[in-house]
This record gives sequence, structure tokens and C-alpha cells, in this order.
Amino acid sequence: MRAILLSAALAAICLPVWAADPKADNVNSEEVITKFAAKEAEFREARNNYTYTQTVKLEVLDPGGNPTGEMWTERDDIIFSPEGKRGEKVMWAPVSTLHQIILTPEDQQDLRDVQPFVLTTSDIPDYQVDYLGREKVDEIGCYTFSVKPKKLVLGKRYFEGEIWVDDRDLQIGKTYGKGVGTIKKSSDNQFPKFETYREQVDGKYWFPTYTHADDTLHFKDGQNVHIRMTVKYQDYKKFVGRSTIQYGGVVDDKTKTPPPANKK
Repeated sequence: MRAILLSAALAAICLPVWAADPKADNVNSEEVITKFAAKEAEFREARNNYTYTQTVKLEVLDPGGNPTGEMWTERDDIIFSPEGKRGEKVMWAPVSTLHQIILTPEDQQDLRDVQPFVLTTSDIPDYQVDYLGREKVDEIGCYTFSVKPKKLVLGKRYFEGEIWVDDRDLQIGKTYGKGVGTIKKSSDNQFPKFETYREQVDGKYWFPTYTHADDTLHFKDGQNVHIRMTVKYQDYKKFVGRSTIQYGGVVDDKTKTPPPANKK
């Protein structure tokens, strides 16, 4: 995100350090990485064959955490044409009332590719992946890893943070971090930390269902702007043929929304 006529810096939101000794786990972390990366590759291919609805809401808050009226929101349907071509259709997009910050192309790229982060076999060489230990997320046993890009290629966006991998299905269930990349030196384009949760769809793959970010923008002139963003991914439906949608395995946040409470 970039300030309008002002330069901005995002304050970092840090997760608490939890006590775990990876060496005491007797976990072959390299084997786990290889296996979950292969599962993630399967998941990415599967998700490319699903339609879903993505709803984004970004708002500015006052010092007390109340909405100020500055807001941007949009609802998009990820669909297939009768010819089977996958695309995005804007279904609802009220006029933005943001005037202190603007969304940049990098923000849009993060919404599309980084916040619903997938780490596949082909992506692994681009990242430093370190095993941190075991932890439970919503009573689900997970392997936790820190992830950061080995180098930044101009024009490409990356994820930097932590991921929680389900220790049974070996798929990412939660991510916490931010989008990073190389931008122009003259730009003060900064990016919020976020966390994304997944849920199981069709009893096989873990799909992103909810992203949440809550950060304060600190401007160089001393102005602070508190922002909050939520992204919901809903109504996953498998595309099974030309102009045919299979209405099975639907995830709908109206009935099951991962709560952001107590998630750092």
C-alpha cells in the first residue's frame, strides 16, 4: 500500500515466540518439506479447476479502532467461460472512499498470489525453509516452518513469514507473514502482515477461506493510519466439464468462518 502524497511505513505485527525444540522432535524436516511441497503442487492444480467468490474489504480505523468511513471493497467471481477458460468477473465494486492510501499493482498481486500462499515443489528452490517445531492450530497438529525468499527478482512477489503444515494431510493450513519484493527506490510502497486460514474442501485439499490483516501505517510526517483488511474465499465449486459446474464440496463462510480471535 502507498500513501497518497505521503510516504508510509507499516509497523510490524509480531507473533509470540513459542517454546519448541525442533531437534527434540525427531522429525525429518527435509522429508516433510518434500512431501508437503508435492501435496501443495497437487492442490494448486486442483484449485485451478474450482470456481469461487472472493470478497475483499479494506478500511481505515480511528485511534480507537472504529471505522472512519474510508473504505475499499470488492467482490469478484472466479469463473470459467463456456469454452473452459478461467477468468475473474467483478460482481460488486462500490466507489472507493480511501483518500489517505491507495492500492498499488503490488497489492493486487499479493491479493491474488501471496495471501493465498502455495509452496510447491517448483517453488522450493526460491525459498529458505527452516523447520521450527510442532504446534497445534485449532487442535490440529502442525509442523511449523519459517519461509523467506533466497533472493528477490524484480517484478516478482514473494511470501515471507511462517507456515503451519497439517501433520496428517501435509498441506498448509495457516500462513502468517507479508508480501515482499523489489520495488523502485523512490517508492515507499509498504505491505501489511496478514494471516490466512485454510479449510478442507471435498475431503481432500485445504483451500484458503479467510485472510485477515490489521496494521498501522506510520507516515514520515508523523501521521499514523490504522488499517484493517479481510478477504473471504467462499463457495468453492469444482469445474467438471464445458460450461458444467459440480455443486459438491462447498465452503461457505456463512456457516463456517475461521475466527480471527486470539490469532496473533
